Amino acid sequence: MNDKLKPAIIGGVVLGLLSVIPFVNFANACCCLWAIIGGMLATHLYIKNSPTPVTAGDGAMLGALAGVVGAVISIILGIPIDLIMGPVMRNMMVGLFERLDPRQADILRQQFEAAGPSIGSAIFGALITAVLLVVFSTIGGLLGVPIFEKRKGGPPPPPPINVGGEPGGYAT
Repeated sequence: MNDKLKPAIIGGVVLGLLSVIPFVNFANACCCLWAIIGGMLATHLYIKNSPTPVTAGDGAMLGALAGVVGAVISIILGIPIDLIMGPVMRNMMVGLFERLDPRQADILRQQFEAAGPSIGSAIFGALITAVLLVVFSTIGGLLGVPIFEKRKGGPPPPPPINVGGEPGGYAT
């Protein structure tokens, strides 16, 4: 298990940080892209150092572990960032809608003002994000196995049998 932990932590840190950085995190709107990449990265790093072929189960486990690490980072860093950057993001959305349809912008502005900045909504959003990160990074780990694992076959052959008790193994 320890040989899986390091790649999972690296993949999880990458997906967690990219998922909370403002504007960069928009790539997660595209099928949780950072989560999939984090799971694939963990699988790739594990495959590089694994002496035996990696199975789909190993990829799923690596992806899930990376997702848990990323989810923890997303919760710890995402909630404060959301509370700080939330008004900026809301103003950008209203500005975008003002250019497209001023009436929609007014409705959106009223909805944002009625909801207000809330720690409860930030926590709820972070928990939903955390679950999605785990699910999609598991998918990324599963996808990483057929993409990066090029070795064929199952486990390595067993060592030769020592017949006759002599070092080197052959009976005379």
